[in-house]
Formats: sequence, structure tokens, C-alpha cells
Amino acid sequence: MLPQQLLNAQQAPTPIIGVLDSAAATALKLSTFYEGLKVEGFSRNQNLTVEYHSAESDYARLPELAADLVNRRVTLITAFGSPAALAAKAATTNIPIVFAVSANPIEIGLVASLNHPGTNVTGVAGMVVGREQKRLDLLHAAVPAAAVLGFLLNPQNSNRDAQINDALASAQKIGVPIELVRASTGRDFSNVFAELAQSQAGGLVIADDEFFLNASADLGSSAARHSIPAVFQGTAFTAAGGLMSYGSRLTELYHQAGAYSGLVLAGAAPADLPIYQSTAVEMVVNLRSAKSLGIALPQSIVDQATTLIR
Repeated sequence: MLPQQLLNAQQAPTPIIGVLDSAAATALKLSTFYEGLKVEGFSRNQNLTVEYHSAESDYARLPELAADLVNRRVTLITAFGSPAALAAKAATTNIPIVFAVSANPIEIGLVASLNHPGTNVTGVAGMVVGREQKRLDLLHAAVPAAAVLGFLLNPQNSNRDAQINDALASAQKIGVPIELVRASTGRDFSNVFAELAQSQAGGLVIADDEFFLNASADLGSSAARHSIPAVFQGTAFTAAGGLMSYGSRLTELYHQAGAYSGLVLAGAAPADLPIYQSTAVEMVVNLRSAKSLGIALPQSIVDQATTLIR
């Protein structure tokens, strides 16, 4: 007769993670997430099943997708991006949820406490304070003569009002007005750059958003093509021609989301798992783009960079 422990292991059902993604999957996101799961001994298609639901940046679809995961009775929901995390939280109070967001989870209503979430929701947050202000400061230092700076946001993002308030307050501090421009699909980008040209904006700051992250290469190349100095987040943006990027280290967020998901699958209660607060900063400066734009970057900016593209 088999030992009871082995018998129980044979009979235990394979856990199912329902991944709810605000935007489309990327190789970086999935590979680092799966590596994080392996920390706790979980491997996709071996001892774990993954049901992947993506809103493809159409955030209005998220409640329906979240409800479908609940109906499938997944073991756990891992939510990428603030819109997905909020949709998952609204869909269930029973199924554990692990989120990965760039926003402060208290401010957007995901949890009441960072140290003691107290509900079925926990996760990983990029707690780099003042991202929008820092991006505006960097852009202003790069193009100090610009009379107007653009600020791109996604009107579907639930955190948009806070982003606007931060941008306006930051613009007031540096004494340069900003032009708010909006996009929620790739089709909107041509209008965005047309509006920036009309307002004679001397540069562009892009707000945190899952859709923008997935479109970061397109945004970077578009900024280069329209000769607009732009600051966003992530290496894909600067590699495609964006001037600078500043924000949370995305690989840490995705990896830790996998590790936290593994902890919950192994039996940890989300209510008792403190929010993992990532303060790791990644700043990339594209020196080739600066030269193409005719910008002599201050040495202080170059010195701050964690990566230089020469």
C-alpha cells in the first residue's frame, strides 16, 4: 500500500491560476512571472494549469473576464495592472487574488493596509514615489526652453484623476504648463502627436498604464519619428527611440508576483501576506536619441541612469 502522504498527493487536484491581464501578454512579463512561480516549486503544465485572460487594453472587458475566471473556479487569480486588479477584487471575495501594480494599492482602493491586507487580496506594488513628477523634472532638465510640455494618459485608467492631479502639481512646481493628451487605443496615437504639434509642445511625459507599457515600443518610435523628446517607463520604450525612461523595475514586479502566487498556492493566506513594496528604480537614457534631437543632456541626468544606450 502506498504511504498516505503519497496517496494524498496523487489525489490532489492540479491548482489553476487564472491570470487576468489589463493588456496583452509580453514575453518579458510571462517569462519572469513563471520564473517567480518556480521559486515555490510550481511549473506550468507540470503541477500547475494557467488560464490566461487578457483585456487587450480594452479595460471595459475586464469585469466580464474576471467573472469568467470566477465561474471556472480557479484556485487563484493573478492580476496584472490596476484595472485588472480592481476588476478581480470586485468579482470575488473568496478566491485569493495576487496583483502586480505600479500604483499605491491603498490609494486606488485595493487594500486598506500594506502590512495587513486582511482580505483575499495581496500582491506586489511598485512604490517608486513621485514617478510623474520625476519624469517631468527629467524632461524639463533636458529641454529647459520648452514653453509647453505634453502629458499622455489613458482615460480608461481608473487612476487617471490622480495622475492628472500629480502632473498639474508637478508642472506648477517647474513653472511650465502642460497639455493633456489622451489615448486608449493604438489608433489614437496619430491624433496625440498631431495635438502635440499643434500646441507646440517641446516634450512629452507618458503616465503609467498597462496599455502604454504594451505599446511602449510603438510610442518610443513614434516620439522619435515626430522628433519629440519623451519620457516613459521601460527599456522597450527607450530602445525604440524614446529619449528616457524612469519607473519601477518591471522584471522585479513580475517575478515577485509569481513568487507571491506560489506562496498562496502553497497555503499562505493573502490576508496575512504583506504587500511586497518594490522601490527598485530603472532609468534608461538613450544618448543616440538625444543626439538626433539635438539635445545636450545635463551630466546630472547621465549620471542618474542605470542604463545608457549609446
